[in-house]
Amino acid sequence: MPAPLNSAAARLDETDRKVLEVLGRDGRASYAEIGLLVNLSATAVKRRVDRLRERGVVRGFTVVLDPGSLEWRTEAFVEVYCRERTSPEEILAALRQFPEVVAAWTVTGDADALVHLRAADTGHLEAVIERIRRERGVQRSRSQVVLSRLIG
Repeated sequence: MPAPLNSAAARLDETDRKVLEVLGRDGRASYAEIGLLVNLSATAVKRRVDRLRERGVVRGFTVVLDPGSLEWRTEAFVEVYCRERTSPEEILAALRQFPEVVAAWTVTGDADALVHLRAADTGHLEAVIERIRRERGVQRSRSQVVLSRLIG
């Protein structure tokens, strides 16, 4: 489905898309490395990335932790139910502070968000869920612990 004409995505040219593709694969790639792949100087890549950040296309850079390296082998999916008028931005801000959060989505149905957690063990998992439940805007949660992974 094409992006609306007024969206940031509608104003991306092919070079922007290539730069974003490289950054998506390796957020630590240098401007010089990106430039080699997209036929631009490092300075030109930096200007593009700065513009993409200013426009909100690039919202930030982060470290993606390998939960297995941390020995976080206990997984759970947590449905988060929020108080009325809790915005997705507020949910995101609350969840971002937890390194145990692997992914999170707003969802349809009774829950407001679905959160994928990784923890060292059930005690660690319980502590994280309790901390999430104490966040402003969170009313309650419902959890399912993963027994075994079938796909993925």
